[in-house]
Amino acid sequence: MVGSSHEALHRIFQKDPTLLTKALQKVLHVPFPEPREIAALNIDLTEIEPVERRVDTLLRAETDEGRYLLVVESQGKVDERKRGSWPYYLSYLYEKYRCEPVLIVITQSSTTARWASRPIRLGFPGWESLTVRPLVLGPDNVPVIADERQAEKDVPLAVLSAMTHGRGPQAAAILESLAAALRTIDPDSAAVFVQFVDSCLADAQAKQMWRDLMTAIQYFWRHPLAEQVREEGREQGRAEAKAEMVLRILDWREIPVPDSVRERVMACTDLDQLETWAQRAVHAADAAELFRTE
Repeated sequence: MVGSSHEALHRIFQKDPTLLTKALQKVLHVPFPEPREIAALNIDLTEIEPVERRVDTLLRAETDEGRYLLVVESQGKVDERKRGSWPYYLSYLYEKYRCEPVLIVITQSSTTARWASRPIRLGFPGWESLTVRPLVLGPDNVPVIADERQAEKDVPLAVLSAMTHGRGPQAAAILESLAAALRTIDPDSAAVFVQFVDSCLADAQAKQMWRDLMTAIQYFWRHPLAEQVREEGREQGRAEAKAEMVLRILDWREIPVPDSVRERVMACTDLDQLETWAQRAVHAADAAELFRTE
């Protein structure tokens, strides 16, 4: 189970390694060759002496132009210690595997992205012995995917968009588009992506709306993460909790909810009926559409 945004931000590339090469090519415009094969490697870089070094995600890409190591680091904030550890990772990996390492940093923070993108130069100024140039994925270059059809074309990239832009003003549209796109892929993969996104949403309202959307399409409940929400539902009463979920979805989508609609939803105790209304609330153009067949 993914327990933090740090873990989710790099583990998505373990779930779909091709997403990483697409990000290099399409987001960072790096002419990285198309891999024939990508394999996950041991992330432990610890040596005999008691100094532990671990990268977040390590992949080996086999291409027609050669073999590359893709080193993915999830970075939450500025950390000057990386000035020493990132060059170490790359040098160690080159010595161990004798193939070119490529450092990719992913972050949800624009400030951290600007810091991480600065070259690390070690040695005498003007005659540096070692220069490290990280490739950085963050909110300033990862595309905003707020269109349902676009999300369906590349679901992993849409997941990365939601994970990266979960704090921004377009978060609602991004999450709604992704929720619809998840219906088009296999449920097991969708359930893993749901957890990645949930772990990365720092805004409390966005996280709750994401859980409401996932409840409506029943993917959220495939994970242990849902137990907390189940328990809250038991305490409030299952019907009351589901009724509030219907209204939260409408409020989150900025759809006006007349008092008559609000009262009717909150008075309902039929769980099947409330589930139907929740699913309609995800796409309804106005609150009255909840009752369109009644």
